[in-house]
Amino acid sequence: MNTPRDVATAEPQTTTDVELDFITLSDEELEKPYRVILQNDDITPMEVVVWVLEKIFEQSFEQASSIMLEAHLKGHALVTILPFKEANSRVYSAQSRARDLGFPLVLFLEPDF
Repeated sequence: MNTPRDVATAEPQTTTDVELDFITLSDEELEKPYRVILQNDDITPMEVVVWVLEKIFEQSFEQASSIMLEAHLKGHALVTILPFKEANSRVYSAQSRARDLGFPLVLFLEPDF
């Protein structure tokens, strides 16, 4: 019979296999256009979404409001189309700022080709 002491000092009987897939994009692929998509999350206030679209994606107030409303009504909306590096950088900045404010703003990228 195992005592608590025997169990605590026994070697674990588990193994872990980790497989990672790394994707490397070529310079040509990094220059291809990517769509930045705003996803409605029902938590981030509309004012925060509009502010992020204005500050990070350089949208006018009217454009940002329209994008936010489309995402709210349809579940997602196209924000802009940019080369991958720039799109990725802006998405990171936007989500970081929203998280700093305590909101889970969701943006993602998809190829535009």
